[in-house]
Amino acid sequence: MNKYDKTLKYLILLSNNHIKLTDKDVETATNLGLLDNPVLGLITPYAADEKVATRFQRRYLLNGKPVLIRVLTYDVEASPIDQLREAFGDESGENEINILLASRCDATIVASIARTGVVDCIICPAVSDEPMIVDEPNRTPLVLSPGRFGRYVCKLQIKGTPGKGKPKFAFEAIPVKEDLQQDASLLNLYKDYQQIVKEANILGEHPRFALPDNLQYVGSKSCMRCHAYEYEKWSQQAHATAFETLEKVGSNFDPECVVCHVVGMDYESGFVTQDKTPHLEGVGCENCHGPGSQHIMTAGLTKSSEPKSTCTDCHTPEHSGEYAGHEDAFRQKIVHWREPNADSNVK
Repeated sequence: MNKYDKTLKYLILLSNNHIKLTDKDVETATNLGLLDNPVLGLITPYAADEKVATRFQRRYLLNGKPVLIRVLTYDVEASPIDQLREAFGDESGENEINILLASRCDATIVASIARTGVVDCIICPAVSDEPMIVDEPNRTPLVLSPGRFGRYVCKLQIKGTPGKGKPKFAFEAIPVKEDLQQDASLLNLYKDYQQIVKEANILGEHPRFALPDNLQYVGSKSCMRCHAYEYEKWSQQAHATAFETLEKVGSNFDPECVVCHVVGMDYESGFVTQDKTPHLEGVGCENCHGPGSQHIMTAGLTKSSEPKSTCTDCHTPEHSGEYAGHEDAFRQKIVHWREPNADSNVK
């Protein structure tokens, strides 16, 4: 509940006046009682609730002339496209720009929408991490995708008063990076959330699975006796201090963050908290090689076994957007073995 509540407050602080909900968003917001928000407008084609509209409109002055912007959410699976004119509402006689948030955007659907002559811009579901203009920039309607995981802020600007002709749009994708100007109100809101997570001890109560064959995690220092060279190389790399990066930003009590910065948090004998399992902080040997108790007890005669992690368990598009397409460069950063083994042998 606190996470969703804080997210809505974030959106309000960011000066959003309307937010489009997916069908899953509607289900979650309904269960948490968040649909009735007096400040933030929610729109969706999926809710049979009078509190949530399918459209909104606002008037602006553009070059000294009034223009009416109408935004409509539309489920093309449930509503015929030929009803778009009715869904947008009667023409007001003003300069109007109609923007459609469509639930699906294959070529056939886009062509059908264009034939109605009602829509000036179609915003499609995200198809990649990066925003893009799906069709040619100067065509009408303009068809674009906003991108995933909040990596960009999309700016859609109307150029010139539409009048009787078609509006001209300027589209810009602004990367969300650390060099963006910080806002104190947003930072304080996130710190409040971090404090709530800490006080709730969510990390300590994280559910854990039993390991097979009575295996246990023992920590990377236990590997140092026989693998001194590998341990030394690993200890100088970013994976070894992965937990410290969370401490610096105050996220070291949030299980959603911690799970990829420690050893075996999803399993019994894995990381629990800093106080209880400090030897399992950081991304260590057992993340990739599996729990090492049997391997150590048999002096290496028993190979380490599952569960093992792969790079993409944590380097997902959501959490590590630069990983895909640059796998070899990332693997070079973790070379901790003696040649002639190549980094491409890492599985």
